[in-house]
Amino acid sequence: MDKLIDKIIEKKSPIVAGLDPKLEYLPQSLLDKHFKSTINLETAAQAILDFNIEILNNIHDIIPAVKLQIAYYEMYGLPGLKTFIETANYAKSKGLIVIGDVKRNDIGSTAEAYSNAYIGYTPLQQQCVQAFPVDMITVNPYLGTDGIKPFVDNCKRNNKGIFVLVKTSNPSSKEIQDLVTADGLKVYEKVAQKVNEWGEDLIGNHGYSSIGAVIGATFPHELSQLRKLMPKVYFLVPGYGAQGGRAEDIMGGFDDRGLGSIINASRSIMCAYRNKTWSSKFSPREFALASRAEVLHMKEEIHKALMSKKSDSHKIN
Repeated sequence: MDKLIDKIIEKKSPIVAGLDPKLEYLPQSLLDKHFKSTINLETAAQAILDFNIEILNNIHDIIPAVKLQIAYYEMYGLPGLKTFIETANYAKSKGLIVIGDVKRNDIGSTAEAYSNAYIGYTPLQQQCVQAFPVDMITVNPYLGTDGIKPFVDNCKRNNKGIFVLVKTSNPSSKEIQDLVTADGLKVYEKVAQKVNEWGEDLIGNHGYSSIGAVIGATFPHELSQLRKLMPKVYFLVPGYGAQGGRAEDIMGGFDDRGLGSIINASRSIMCAYRNKTWSSKFSPREFALASRAEVLHMKEEIHKALMSKKSDSHKIN
C-alpha cells in the first residue's frame, strides 16, 4: 500500500481512473478507424486499447493509479484479455499503480491459483512468470479466511495489495451486507473486523495495511463509521460521479492527513466528452482531453471538500 500512497502524495491526487470500456463508450471516429473492413472481437479489442492508451496519455500525470475491471475485457474474449494486459503494461510504463478489479475468491488450491495469477507467479518448470501485470486486486470475502489467506500470503511475499469488498456501492448490497448477526453487528461490520485481522501484520510506513477495503461512496454514513472501525485500512471508494457519489459524501473515508481513501471514477472520466459540461469545449475526437478536464475537475472538488473538512475540524477543536 505504501507505493500507492506515495503516488497519491506525489500527484496530490487521491483519484483512481477506472478504465471499464465498452464499444458504445468509444467515439465514432475510433469505431470507423478499426471497423473499416472487419468487425470482430480482435478489431473491437484493438479499438478499446487505442481508447485506453489515448486517455492514459492525457491523464497519467494527474492520477496515481488506474483500475481495470476485467469483466469489460472478458466480454471480448481472448483479444479482450490481451487488451487488459497491454493496457496494464502501458499504465505501468507511465508510472501508474495498476489495480485489477477482478473480485476473485474461492477456497484452497483454487484461491491460490487465482492469487498466483494476479499478484503472484505462475511456475513454468524451472522458472516463474507473472501472468497479469497488476499491483493490487479486489477480492470477495464471502468464503471467509480460507479464501483470503492465499491472497494475503502473496501480498506478504511479493509486496502486493488487495482490496476486500466490505460495503459496496450498489443499492441491493443491503440485502446481505446489512443483515444483523447474532452478536448485533451487521455483516459488513463483521467483515471489517476480519479485514483488520488479515492485515495486522502488513502495516506499512504510512500506517496503513496492504489489505484494503472497498467501501462505496453511495453510503457516506457507513463510510465514516468504517473509517473509525478500520483506522489502518486503506479504502478503495467506487460510486463517485456516474453512480451518484459526491465529494462531500466521501470525506468520511479520509484521515486528518487527507489520506485513507482513493476515489474511483470510471464512466464519468471515460465518457466525459459526452457530458454537457465538456461537450461544448471538446469534440468527440478530443475525448481524451475531456477526460483530463474531468479528472482535474474531480481533483479540485475533492480538494475543496478536504479543505472544508479540515476547517470544520479546527473549528470544533
